[in-house]
Amino acid sequence: MAVHPTARPTAPASPETSPAAEPADAGPAAELTVDQLAERTGISVRTIRFYAGRGLIGPPRLRGRTGLYGPEHVARLELIGEMSALGFTLAAIERHLGRVPHDAGPEDLALHRALLTPWVPEHLEDVSRDELDRRAGRPLDDAAVADLQTLGIVEVLDDGTVRLHGALGPGLDMLDSGLPPTLLRDSQALIAAHTTALAEDLMELFQREVLQPYRDAGRPAAQRVRLAAALARLKPITVQGLVAAFGRAVNRTIRDQVG
Repeated sequence: MAVHPTARPTAPASPETSPAAEPADAGPAAELTVDQLAERTGISVRTIRFYAGRGLIGPPRLRGRTGLYGPEHVARLELIGEMSALGFTLAAIERHLGRVPHDAGPEDLALHRALLTPWVPEHLEDVSRDELDRRAGRPLDDAAVADLQTLGIVEVLDDGTVRLHGALGPGLDMLDSGLPPTLLRDSQALIAAHTTALAEDLMELFQREVLQPYRDAGRPAAQRVRLAAALARLKPITVQGLVAAFGRAVNRTIRDQVG
């Protein structure tokens, strides 16, 4: 059983040897050797050098033969680590960071992290079919697993393992409801279609009304922290509002049909 994702992209071995670690300055603006940077971020020296070779982080400042890394390197590596943990591929990370200047400061990168943070918590876990049956409390045939996958509860991977998207219980309750499987599949398809369109419209609105004015103003530093904080508050409010609005819409539909 494995919790997904736990591993960051690995890197080929580098012939360069690490400089001897120097005493670390605890201050946020401290310059760090590559070993200290690895300790600070939890990313191995080899992977840091791999990222540098791919252009994901900028080059260090040289002091003699020792490379020194600053707060912008720490912030950028933290962003890479978060994107990796959220399931972004290395190619997607490269595309995103290709639009972020290497001299972008921690405050600017904090805004990028706020934009990428999931709107709802996600806990993905990879389990075997035997473990899935154990958690379900009964054997699940291929048809039941396929229905769970249609409902978005599980995802069957190429190697035969199953990725759980959160709790298994609600999906099993749907299977045990006695409703036709075609109804479950079709209702899920309707929900996916409408919520995808809604998400795209909301993102377009946010880009037009919030992010574009920020860019047009030259990305003023004073707005970065404020934008990140506002976005953190906006996400749960929007999700709660969506659930409430859907419930009210269903209630109106029922009343209209009865009336």
